[in-house]
Amino acid sequence: MSPRPRTVSDAAILAATHRVIGRVGPNRLTLAEVAAEVGLAPATLVQRFGSRRELLLALVQSGSETVEECFARMRGDHASPLAALVEAATVLSRVMRTPAEIANGLAFLQMDVTDPDFQRLAEAHARHTIEGYRRLLAEAVAAKELRPTDTARLARAVSAV
Repeated sequence: MSPRPRTVSDAAILAATHRVIGRVGPNRLTLAEVAAEVGLAPATLVQRFGSRRELLLALVQSGSETVEECFARMRGDHASPLAALVEAATVLSRVMRTPAEIANGLAFLQMDVTDPDFQRLAEAHARHTIEGYRRLLAEAVAAKELRPTDTARLARAVSAV
């Protein structure tokens, strides 16, 4: 007997998890609330992810993939590397929009710095982001949109801003 086809993708579940965290924060997030957000049973989430913690780890892991997709999309949408960089930075900074989402995002960040598994994934996410900026800055130098500069250092500055 083959398993039933999935009616909701993992990406949709992770997006719902992100929305729920924005509303209630990571400490009050439950599998039941995420399941309700996407129209699934909580048991389905347990079957797919194993636990609340594993779901949250999958969310952090997906962040690096999302960042790389963003840079690729911006590169394709803009002939100018600097325009692509500005747009990527704008898109990446709009992840949290309301004061509550920012506060809940900061609470999630606390997990990133206190739990080694979350910390490892958060560091990878930061590396991917900085590398995406660095590549666009190097392309801007090559296209003569920028004077030769230390693109790695400038990428870290852009990421920090």
